[in-house]
Amino acid sequence: MPLEMPLDGNAEILVSDDLLSASLYFKRADADYFVAFEQLEKWLYDNGIVYGIKRDLLRVLAASPMSYSHPVIIAEGKRSVEGKSGRVEYIYNMDEHNKMLVETEDGKVNYKEINQLRNVKRGQLIARKIPPGPSEPGVKVNGEPIPAADGKEARFKIGKNVVIGPDEVSLYAAIDGILTKTERDKINVFPVYEVNGDVDYRTGNIDFVGTVVIRGNVLTGFRVRASGDIRIVGGIEGADVETEGSIEITGGILAGGKGVVKAGKTVKSSFIQEGNIVAGEDVIVAQSIMHSNVRAGRNVQCVGAKGLIVGGTIQAGEKISARLIGNSTSTATELAVGVKPELRQKLAELRNEVRALVVNLDKTDKALALLDQLAAAGQLSSERLEMRAKLNATRKRSLETEKQLKEELLEIEKSLEDTQVACVEVKNTIYGGTKIVIGRYTRFIKERSERVRFHYSEGDITVSPFQ
Repeated sequence: MPLEMPLDGNAEILVSDDLLSASLYFKRADADYFVAFEQLEKWLYDNGIVYGIKRDLLRVLAASPMSYSHPVIIAEGKRSVEGKSGRVEYIYNMDEHNKMLVETEDGKVNYKEINQLRNVKRGQLIARKIPPGPSEPGVKVNGEPIPAADGKEARFKIGKNVVIGPDEVSLYAAIDGILTKTERDKINVFPVYEVNGDVDYRTGNIDFVGTVVIRGNVLTGFRVRASGDIRIVGGIEGADVETEGSIEITGGILAGGKGVVKAGKTVKSSFIQEGNIVAGEDVIVAQSIMHSNVRAGRNVQCVGAKGLIVGGTIQAGEKISARLIGNSTSTATELAVGVKPELRQKLAELRNEVRALVVNLDKTDKALALLDQLAAAGQLSSERLEMRAKLNATRKRSLETEKQLKEELLEIEKSLEDTQVACVEVKNTIYGGTKIVIGRYTRFIKERSERVRFHYSEGDITVSPFQ
């Protein structure tokens, strides 16, 4: 007659290290023994397995214990799911990073793919906050909860001529104009100023709070300044062209060593000759950069059909990429990556802002402490009560601003010290006479090399094949 098998000593539970699964097997089981389902379930509970039990499988095991001398998963926990952070959704694609010059198979640039202006009307919805997703706490097989963090709420980075709607999740244009991002990803709507011809004595210098479109050339000695983007359907001579946004030149820059082209974001041009270029993000050139001084906060790209960099000094925070670097006559050419002087200046500005906030917060805290004392003594008038409410609101806003500034500080400090992503890519040939600088390390190129990549590794500049 079959006997009820005692489980202690005859069955064993194996629990995973993360307590998210439990397995059961029988060390001793033959046809003379049986196990009641209720007995087996109670035994699991007595041994701490209380969540995620597969009861149908447990019934099968109880009915035929002799068949399970190997571990079988009989309980599974629930993994926690972190909440997805909120985001800001725009009516246009605002990601400038992916808007590079489009190359065809033969290396030529298709200028028909020029980016269209992001036009908006007054009162038009331009962005909205997508709320963060909820988190899902988990549970271990022993019933212990696994906490999960909620997603962070997105924030609007407010620039000029935009307003937040009454629902506080929608952003609207305050004027007709062009939707543009500027430094620190602030969103703005700028009106557009168009010049149908050259910037010369007929137009004079241009200094405009908005986006400028020039359907001609910017001649030597003149100045164009803008807060939005600058689009030039022509070329730039030895002129000063400066904007907080991006600069796009259909023709090229032939500066003769005069003037400066400076963008808070990206500079795009077909060629640069004897120019001085500063870009907060990228410099993208289709044909050549010759005898020029170029600084980019992130990347310098010169990879069109010609893709030549020769002479001058080229600096980029992360990467320089070209088809040909230097020439057969060993013209001195310096390429430096991993250096971001503009970010260092921004770092100092952020630190000053944080210091000023801390001073103001200290003053606010002292004033609030005095008002709290008066309130405790019952001597708080209605005017002082209103003052205390305003000070508390000011303190809350200041603490939020301080947190945001410190997050920006931390992000910049990390990027300044990160040389792991810095590199120089040579798609065809690099010639002797070229100097490579990565962070604080230097390497002089003495011989011609083909298809190579220079990067930092273990305290030195390393050369590897370009893939």
